[in-house]
Amino acid sequence: MFDLNKIRDDFPMIKNHPDLIYFDSAATAFKPQCVINAVNDYYTNLSVNVNRGDYELSYMVSKEFDETRELVKQFLNANSEKEIVFTSGASASLNLVAYGYGMKYLKKGDVILSTEAEHASNILPWFKVAETTGAEIKYIPLQENGKLDIADFEKVMNEDVKVVSITWVSNVLGYVLPIKEICKIAHKYGAVVVVDGAQGVPHLYCDVQDMDCDFLSFSAHKLCGPSGVGVLYGKYELLKEMDALMLGGGSNARFDICGNILLKDPPLKFEAGTPCIEGVLGMRAAISYLMDIGMKEIEEEGKVLSKYFTSKMQELDHIKIYNPDSDAGIMTFNVEGIFAQDVATYLANENICVRAGNHCAKILLNVIGASETVRASLYLYNSKAEIDRFTDLLKDISLEKCIGALV
Repeated sequence: MFDLNKIRDDFPMIKNHPDLIYFDSAATAFKPQCVINAVNDYYTNLSVNVNRGDYELSYMVSKEFDETRELVKQFLNANSEKEIVFTSGASASLNLVAYGYGMKYLKKGDVILSTEAEHASNILPWFKVAETTGAEIKYIPLQENGKLDIADFEKVMNEDVKVVSITWVSNVLGYVLPIKEICKIAHKYGAVVVVDGAQGVPHLYCDVQDMDCDFLSFSAHKLCGPSGVGVLYGKYELLKEMDALMLGGGSNARFDICGNILLKDPPLKFEAGTPCIEGVLGMRAAISYLMDIGMKEIEEEGKVLSKYFTSKMQELDHIKIYNPDSDAGIMTFNVEGIFAQDVATYLANENICVRAGNHCAKILLNVIGASETVRASLYLYNSKAEIDRFTDLLKDISLEKCIGALV
């Protein structure tokens, strides 16, 4: 059940900084006490390795670690826990697909289809794959407002397209892409669909079987979990075909003096070395927390808050909004006549946290016509009262006030 007052009370950062307005959850989310407790409990009571020791403590922590994979399977509605690979985050997951699958199967003449709205983590690895294999990157046309129209996607699909790598929710514009329809069209041509879920999974109900994507990645820290841990979901048959990026302890079944290596089946073949145990257990607590509230409830409340935010911002004539149809808690804007970083500094002096810059989506400027913007991003713990304070400050913002904040 969604109870904003109770939710806000769950977050120590909110209680310890009562005057702070945190509008930068697209960068990283605050952590509820249960996540902090899970990490502390591991280091305090269970601080041993997983699947390595023949003693009770190792058994206990290994059991919790393995149960996390089952929980993530439920969270995403994956077909099997074997489709859940633990990584260091969405960037690592996307690189794993690009190099483990793309580098292995793509060749000259093949096409990787993406958009100009992608985060660096979902486009730079494919640049390298294209450079190495001779494949070509092409872009799905976006509309003037940065949205993707499914008809435009269908026009550029053909038999040469082998991979469609695309974000579910833009980290700059907050638009939710029709991934299910994209997958359906792409699969008609035999293409594999890779979904960057870094901004989508924390905010939207996710059913990978219904979506029918081939791969999906996310980071725990954007959904109230610890930093340094994330997930790659992949259809099992594709994971079996992929190459592992790293080799080491835990990923192999055996090897011999002649250099013969037999890797374990997925997901373990991708998880060489000692994992981020406390991160995985903290992610377990975070996902349990979100599931207890209900992802459908979080999604609906997020839409309501986004619409309210947009309506309040649209009252300000000196504000240019780049994504008025956003419904994933992201508001990207500029103030007329004031540089984005100066706006962010002014707001910081008023105890409001936003981000200014290109937000790791450096080629999106070709679409929206601005290289630097201010991004305010909300999450389940934000309130309408915070939005009111934010917009009240922007009513009276001026270049003089921003310059004064710098000195």
